[in-house]
Amino acid sequence: RGLFGTAAPWSSDATLTVELGMALALLAGAALARRKHYRAHACCQSAVVLLNLAVIVLTMAPSFRRAVFAMTPARLTKSYYALAIAHAGLGALAELFSLYILLAAGTNLLPVRLRLTRYRRWMRSGLLLWWAAVLFGLATYFRWYVVP
Repeated sequence: RGLFGTAAPWSSDATLTVELGMALALLAGAALARRKHYRAHACCQSAVVLLNLAVIVLTMAPSFRRAVFAMTPARLTKSYYALAIAHAGLGALAELFSLYILLAAGTNLLPVRLRLTRYRRWMRSGLLLWWAAVLFGLATYFRWYVVP
């Protein structure tokens, strides 16, 4: 049994806990920006994006490859797998979008024409996309480990 008394392995519970913590940290980072603490906002959001990249590479991608990617196409339409596929797609999109925002807003690594000028719209879109991925992650967790 996992940390929460479900059928989840310990690693899934730990990943869920870390992801929820990062999602809350993103909201805290957004609050920092609203209070015009831009340096602290940048540090908070950047740390979350980079930590999430590590979580994806070390735990989520191997789990997805093992539990979902190896399935036959006919089985992938079942909710058990469809939720995981939707979560993986949204999560990958949110991470790539967040990495672009990080590079385009926080560094001089990209050419000037690829850098951001209207930060608020981009960052709010990224936050919404991230939370959509989190919600699909929660749905996947409940479908896999809570609902029989």
